[in-house]
Amino acid sequence: MTDIFSPETRSRMMSGIHSKNTRPEIVVRKWLYAHGYRFRLHRKDLPGKPDIVLPRYHAVIFVHGCFWHRHEGCKYTTTPATRTEWWLNKFQHNIEHDRVVLEELQNLGWTVLIIWECQIKNNLYIEIIEEFLEKALL
Repeated sequence: MTDIFSPETRSRMMSGIHSKNTRPEIVVRKWLYAHGYRFRLHRKDLPGKPDIVLPRYHAVIFVHGCFWHRHEGCKYTTTPATRTEWWLNKFQHNIEHDRVVLEELQNLGWTVLIIWECQIKNNLYIEIIEEFLEKALL
């Protein structure tokens, strides 16, 4: 199946996808701030530059896009029909990188939460964050 967009249009579209300050990330940040949690963003001194760092609780939150980070069983985890092999390699690299980062953070004593884009779209993130923070407070 060929792409319905020209290579130039597809390139422009893909360049518009950012890794920081995404809408799902901002939703989580607004909720945390509204509930009195203070945090740092994208700390470069931590593995993987976590999206949200709660230093007081020694906890980090990653807000992952289901497509890019391959949320297993999610309807947003699709594979493009063109250049499939290239995409599968890219996705595999992302999965491996996420695993390494998670392991490094845990070895440094950080508590890690991954919130998926679909959980934010379905408003499931609030319960997940509350449960995570309850455990982090212990």
